[in-house]
Amino acid sequence: MAPSHVLKCCQKVLAWVPVAFIALVVAWSYYAYVVELCVFTISSTAEKVVYLVVFHLSFVMFVWSYWKTIFTSPASPSKEFCLSKADKEQYEKEERPESQQEILRRAAKDLPIYTTTASRAIRYCDRCQLIKPDRCHHCSACDICVLKMDHHCPWVNNCVGFSNYKFFLLFLMYSLLYCLFVAATVLQYFIKFWTLCRRKAAENCPKNELPDTHAKFHVLFLFFVAAMFFISILSLFSYHCWLVGKNRSTIETFRAPTFRNGPDKNGFSLGCSKNLREVFGDEKKYWLLPIFTSLGDGCNFPTRLVIVDPEQLTVSSQNEPAKSSGANQSFSPRPLSESQNRLLASDSQWVESGPEEENVKSGAKKHIIVSLES
Repeated sequence: MAPSHVLKCCQKVLAWVPVAFIALVVAWSYYAYVVELCVFTISSTAEKVVYLVVFHLSFVMFVWSYWKTIFTSPASPSKEFCLSKADKEQYEKEERPESQQEILRRAAKDLPIYTTTASRAIRYCDRCQLIKPDRCHHCSACDICVLKMDHHCPWVNNCVGFSNYKFFLLFLMYSLLYCLFVAATVLQYFIKFWTLCRRKAAENCPKNELPDTHAKFHVLFLFFVAAMFFISILSLFSYHCWLVGKNRSTIETFRAPTFRNGPDKNGFSLGCSKNLREVFGDEKKYWLLPIFTSLGDGCNFPTRLVIVDPEQLTVSSQNEPAKSSGANQSFSPRPLSESQNRLLASDSQWVESGPEEENVKSGAKKHIIVSLES
């Protein structure tokens, strides 16, 4: 027991090594830019002031968003997704998977769940002992179920999910701008110092060149580090911008969520504009600030897929409420939250489930999936 506890403590300490590395690099970059470049190298006062003001703005926003990404706790499912004491005891006693699934179906019938496993089973976490909401996954590193989990990032030592995904995107964006600004403003002095080093080696150094001080090493390395991080972060930021536009998580890109009609990577996509609002919120003035403004509660999400009976398509096209028969449905949808209704606006049609009552006339009715236009 003791060795296991020591091992876990060591793992927790080692998990902060990447974060400490980034913190040290950022601290050094601040010293190299402010002190070595602006104070000791740049002679123009106006140039110093402009560089320092813009640098500190980008630096503050970068550090702020990075801090929020690291120290915002991952959101977990609410208590309504946990099994009751009686259901939990019954679930643990049952040995047959079919009986266990029947218990889960009864418990999930009033929950806002629209996705299942690939085998059409209720998504249940044996570790956390709860029914997983849509887009929720268990993180082995954090040992909890995380709402709308995207991935576990070692560079922030935290899970990126519903509660901090906006902060993570802003962290990537501001770190990108930070590296770009540093590399762009350091470039001319990088060239001068590089030329100085080469001319000094050839003993042909003009008197009007920059002084040969230790600042040149900081400037040279600062450009290389900023350029290297810019290139690496650019691809990651571009990828996550694409994910936001598609309303997907990294996990859903590799393993599509399974709806009643089967797997669909675009099942939660409401259109680029609404997908963006789902992450950043309705008020654009807060989009660039690392404060939480995402819509919803992380437990249920609007989906573009609605099961509708073919005979009722004409009625639906005339803006009248459509209802489906809900065959093979193990639990019924619940009304959306206020924020989700704002996302769907007037172009969404949500349906209630019910038993099939007209099979005598026309046999089993076939259902089709209607894509809601955003």
